[in-house]
Amino acid sequence: MKLKYPFVLIHISTVVFILAESSRPPFACDSSHPLTKSYPFCKPTLPINQRVQDLISRLTLDEKISQLVNSAPPIPRLGIPEYEWWSEALHGVAYFPTLHTGMSLNGTIQSATSFPQVILTAASFDVHLWYRIGQAIGREARAIYNAGQATGMTFWAPNINIFRDPRWGRGQETPGEDPVVTGKYAVSFVRGIQGDTFEGGKLGHHLQASACCKHFTAYDLDNWKGVNRFVFNAKVSLQDLADTYMPPFRSCIEEGKASGIMCAYNRVNGIPNCADYNLLSKTARAQWGFNGYITSDCDAVSIIHEEQGYAKLPEDAVADVLKAGMDVNCGNYLKNYTKSAVVKRKLPISEIDRALHNLFSVRMRLGLFDGNPLQQPFGKIGPDQVCSQEHQNLALEAARNSIVLLKNNYRLLPFSKAKTASLAVIGPNANSAKTLLGNYAGPPCKTVTPLQGLQRYVKDITYHPGCNAVNCSYALTDQAVKVAKGAEYVVLVMGLDQTQEREELDRVDLVLSPKQQNLISIVARAAKNPVVLVLLSGGPVDISFAKYDKHIGSILWAGYPGEAGGLALAEIIFGDHNPGGRLPVTWYPQSFVKVPMTDMRMRPEPSSGYPGRTYRFYQGQKVFEFGYGLSYSNYSYEFLPVAQNMVYL
Repeated sequence: MKLKYPFVLIHISTVVFILAESSRPPFACDSSHPLTKSYPFCKPTLPINQRVQDLISRLTLDEKISQLVNSAPPIPRLGIPEYEWWSEALHGVAYFPTLHTGMSLNGTIQSATSFPQVILTAASFDVHLWYRIGQAIGREARAIYNAGQATGMTFWAPNINIFRDPRWGRGQETPGEDPVVTGKYAVSFVRGIQGDTFEGGKLGHHLQASACCKHFTAYDLDNWKGVNRFVFNAKVSLQDLADTYMPPFRSCIEEGKASGIMCAYNRVNGIPNCADYNLLSKTARAQWGFNGYITSDCDAVSIIHEEQGYAKLPEDAVADVLKAGMDVNCGNYLKNYTKSAVVKRKLPISEIDRALHNLFSVRMRLGLFDGNPLQQPFGKIGPDQVCSQEHQNLALEAARNSIVLLKNNYRLLPFSKAKTASLAVIGPNANSAKTLLGNYAGPPCKTVTPLQGLQRYVKDITYHPGCNAVNCSYALTDQAVKVAKGAEYVVLVMGLDQTQEREELDRVDLVLSPKQQNLISIVARAAKNPVVLVLLSGGPVDISFAKYDKHIGSILWAGYPGEAGGLALAEIIFGDHNPGGRLPVTWYPQSFVKVPMTDMRMRPEPSSGYPGRTYRFYQGQKVFEFGYGLSYSNYSYEFLPVAQNMVYL
């Protein structure tokens, strides 16, 4: 969610100062405030609908409009503080000093637990793990708010779009390519972060934090060969919408009870998602029973007029999205043009009131209109809950249980802790703490790189980066070979990072950079024994060269494994943990790049040579299949003989 226009940079220094100096969380309905304590909207004993209606009835038109953007200003005369709708918690509470989001980590609390990137956690296929991660993130978020370091408790996570194309730069943020798995992830994570039980149904009207399932819908292209998400029109069949793109969102709403949805930038069959009444109001609200708030992606309203040309005037864009059922704009378009849309009779005030009802209902469910939040259900969650040992252990557990063993010829792994005399660790990702975290990450509690993790097991370790960066624009092959020759075993830590795949950057190839691939092969041939190759990446990589190279004995895919990823890798390499992760996406060959990323069809079309997408439909060759993964355990089975005419009960 990166803004097209840098409007959010205004007043950042002032806001940060206020948050850093304050130890009390912002809230409305202060019992010591003589002007507000008698208002019906301040009475927690009344139904939320009644309270919200009372509040809206007291607002002027200008005040109403001011609340329709992500950075909602205070309403001092009613004792209502500012509220920031935009906060991130994809795999841990995130903090971006250059953006005005709702969370700040520059006060008493300066870090938060950074769990593995979602695509790796998905490889565990463990719904309980996903729930516990959401639960930990929700508790840390509430603790940061309680410490007075937040102006919002609405988090724009999880990302539950289908990872249907391996080149997508944001695929790393998702649980993979399967709609059922993605839906299960959404339900588990949302229940955890919002404060529900694992089984669900116990949430009631109180939210620990608010989750927002994004990006609704059919969004999985950012910037590919000149086509960007702002202008892309996803042409999707009704069948593919029904059985691939929509099910995760339905699960998120019906089972997870998410309190937020984000509508995506792109158009679907010609209609902008944020202006689609059938999508937002008819499907999400009427059919699925959604009763939370709907936000645009950042600047998604402006592009409806300025980039897509769907709306002739800015006022038309504002009217289109509010009439469709959207409630809040990440951006300034609603702030700037809603009043003129009303004056020009393009928009009835009733649509503004409808949006405000959804927005203030969520804020009330968060307990922000019930007086001092420290005296409310989640008020006792303190700073000790952030980066707690329990949460750091969970980050390690998540990485351990998700890393995938792709190859283990000669039973090379695990290494012997007692007999491994020396180790060479080579690669640009071997000692990069930043790469471990992936995108949408805040300052972690602490990090352990792969090099640091391996140093806990072997005293005689030599490290060399091998390349100046993952693109290996400058390879240090001779030096790396020298290091490899001097050690008993070699671990290569290679792959991708956020310079190769991220939001607004889709890949055009599925292979490693030629110089990185060449470095791997040369070092492997020079080593005394078969080497271990560790890949960090969000998306699939065609590593056929390594899969069939006899000098590469083992391959581990570690995604972006979070703050404890290096320790988890070391534990697996030395046998203190048996790998059990399974790939949540198909790993395609490089030849797949011939398929246009803009083609949204899931099913194959043999007559045209279109191979289809994901394990459910793809008919081409694969490097590794969805669900593939090895372990150190051996299993065997046999059929027991049964005598005729005898039955054992």
